[in-house]
Amino acid sequence: MFGLGWPEILALVVIALLVFGPEKLPGAAQQAGRTLKQLRQMANNAKADLESNLGPEFKNFDPADLNPKAFVRKHLLDDVENDWNATSEPAVPAVTAAQPPGGDLGFGEIPPYDTEAT
Repeated sequence: MFGLGWPEILALVVIALLVFGPEKLPGAAQQAGRTLKQLRQMANNAKADLESNLGPEFKNFDPADLNPKAFVRKHLLDDVENDWNATSEPAVPAVTAAQPPGGDLGFGEIPPYDTEAT
């Protein structure tokens, strides 16, 4: 729950008890619950209105995707990670027999190199 542990929750309860007092604390908690319920209902209504007005082509639209971090992760980094994990080839292919001088390389072929010369 929001990264709060038991000590933090206990401290918040004690602070609320000191601020509101034992008489007003139940009423304040009830009002906070009502406010939270109204905010949640407003957010759900706004999301439903957005989905209904966008049309069928946006049926899988998630407003959380508008977060810049989520957008970058979804649209940029997922493709890179999928491509990286999908390759079964080693990062540096093994050197095969040297090609004769003047031989044309095919697409994606790595030119031969001498490991002892470096």
